[in-house]
Amino acid sequence: MNNSSIKLGSAIKRIRRERKLSQHQLASLLGISTPYLNLIENNRRNITGKLLLTLATEFNLELSDIGAENDSGLLSNLMEAFSDELFDSIELKNHDVQELVSSQPEIAKSIIRLYDVFKTEQIKTRTMEDLNGNGGSLGEIKNNISAEIISDLIQKNSNYFPILEESADKITSQLSKFNNFSLYVSLVEYLSSKHSIRVATIPPELKHDTIRYYDPVAKTLVVSDRLPQASKTFLVAQQMGLLFADDAINHILDKENIESEGEVRKLGRLALSNYFAGALILPYDNFLDHAKLTRYDIEVLENRFQASFEQVCHRLTTLQKPGSRAIPFHMMRVDIAGNISKRFSASGIAISRYSGACPRLNIYSAFTTPDRIKVQVSMMPDGSKFFCIARAFQKRSGGFDSPESFYSIGLGCSLDNAKDMIYADNILLDSSESIVPVGVSCRSCPRIDCRQRAFPPSNRQLIYDENVKGLSAYVTPN
Repeated sequence: MNNSSIKLGSAIKRIRRERKLSQHQLASLLGISTPYLNLIENNRRNITGKLLLTLATEFNLELSDIGAENDSGLLSNLMEAFSDELFDSIELKNHDVQELVSSQPEIAKSIIRLYDVFKTEQIKTRTMEDLNGNGGSLGEIKNNISAEIISDLIQKNSNYFPILEESADKITSQLSKFNNFSLYVSLVEYLSSKHSIRVATIPPELKHDTIRYYDPVAKTLVVSDRLPQASKTFLVAQQMGLLFADDAINHILDKENIESEGEVRKLGRLALSNYFAGALILPYDNFLDHAKLTRYDIEVLENRFQASFEQVCHRLTTLQKPGSRAIPFHMMRVDIAGNISKRFSASGIAISRYSGACPRLNIYSAFTTPDRIKVQVSMMPDGSKFFCIARAFQKRSGGFDSPESFYSIGLGCSLDNAKDMIYADNILLDSSESIVPVGVSCRSCPRIDCRQRAFPPSNRQLIYDENVKGLSAYVTPN
């Protein structure tokens, strides 16, 4: 049986389960028997083109959605987990892991969740003394696994939530009645006239740590006047999401079986209110039209929509409406220490789950030239190629005396889509000399000719010769 048929059977099973349908119900919709559907889902029968079209029509899907390779991220996460030295004594072949992901994705996800818990407990044990000495709390560690659960939820939904788009569109349609020169002013006027909510600012001369505060009794939203205009607009839009898209946000989290209380729920509400804010500031159809017209020129889009570089990049990853899509992007945000604080992939590139990304990616070299966009063509160990832009920048809470935070944003796509981006115009995309070999993480990367390797690869035993110095401590020349 070929690999594609396995993935297709798993995809159909996943679609059915996401819509909470029994095999009998889906079989009835497709006009086939339940036993035949069971054979298809278990990869013992191929699905015909006619059935695929019926499935796409019934669930408003594109054919590419049905066979979409959502397995790439899961495979990468599993390979990264198995690269832990804990499994050094177990000989796992790549094709064995691939077969598990393709045929039993739920089991693969369960292994990842168990490994998440293991890593959390491991960190907790190793840093207990540090936390106690520095006044930290174990809750800081617990948040790590909570964030991964929400990250998985976003990835599972392809970072597209139509119910939130609809909620934002209802408000957008009413904003034309207000100030057309400033979205921030329009939102303030809308809140005042439609909901009797007053928006106030904290004067910049007052030192404070709060950048957004809402008092439901006084119906007053306070934002810091130390922030850039784009940040203030986003904070107002985010609070509007928490107020006016509350049912939609809870519906999404309930559907994903996220507990009604606890850290995971709080992080989920924060992430989805951020999504709503992006949808409100950058309306889907209008933003997509301008993105395609400018060939994804982010700086032009920043100016057109009065948004920040990060807001534009993040919104580009959400444009996945069936029948009206942008390029399938991936996005990462890292800090200057290499920690990944945002990650999403619709391009198919694998992003590290448990450690920093490959140091050869331009998202890190961008720190050497802040506020300038760097471009890169990269190739993963499996031969897949990607085009990525990256830009480093600093964030302040406002004012010269405020602390600085340094971040870098990477936005990319499959090399096949690079021609649609303005940033690729002067790049020789098909030149082998311009392609940078990269990996997911050092432990899972098989490349041994990398001078930036920080750990030995997990898939081979290294031979050390103390009399010969190689590119790195883990690379010995032939």
